[in-house]
Amino acid sequence: MKNIKDEKISKFEKIIGYTFKNKNLIIEALTHSSYANENRKYNIPNNERLEFLGDAILELIISDFIFHKYPNMPEGELTKLRASIVCEASLANIATKMNYGDFLYLGKGEELSGGRRRTSILADAFEAVLGAIYLDGKMESAVNFINKVLIPSIETIKDNNMYMDYKTLLQEKIQKTSSIPVDYHIVNEKGPDHDKLFFVEVRHEGITLGKGEGKSKKEAEQNAAFNALNS
Repeated sequence: MKNIKDEKISKFEKIIGYTFKNKNLIIEALTHSSYANENRKYNIPNNERLEFLGDAILELIISDFIFHKYPNMPEGELTKLRASIVCEASLANIATKMNYGDFLYLGKGEELSGGRRRTSILADAFEAVLGAIYLDGKMESAVNFINKVLIPSIETIKDNNMYMDYKTLLQEKIQKTSSIPVDYHIVNEKGPDHDKLFFVEVRHEGITLGKGEGKSKKEAEQNAAFNALNS
């Protein structure tokens, strides 16, 4: 079992372009709470603390980059641009392209319900991996990682005005060929009231254009619009 785990971690390290000195950090970063809960007797840490750290580090790295990259951009536009780069759908999109889902440690229930493709889980894992890289290799390694996997997309986002509201962008795109607006439908809700997850589909003339999820209806709708624009 240990050899299988070592091989899995080694393969993931090649994908992200970083080799960990402390392998426990990357294992923790890829461990979802559902897996830790199902194996509680082993006291396995999940990736939520690393996600918290990675989230803060990501905002700092991106803020520093766009502050210097666009010296004439006002604060409000910088905030919108940063939000579009670090949003859940954007991070999940990158994590999907890098096959994060194949390497996650998930509980059986989460596995069966499609957790390896779930936007929130993938985005959280991306931030957790960044947090782990920061702890293992300090800020320089974290910056190098973000420069490689995320910075190249910023110019595209800015040039195409994708830091605007994704719902607005999608509506403007549809209006070029149709006078019928898109509509958003909540198709599912999961979790208790204080920690609910919303699942939304955006449709046009009965056809589903994109799906999204989020911790609020607004976030889920934005993620659905983002996915529709990028499908």
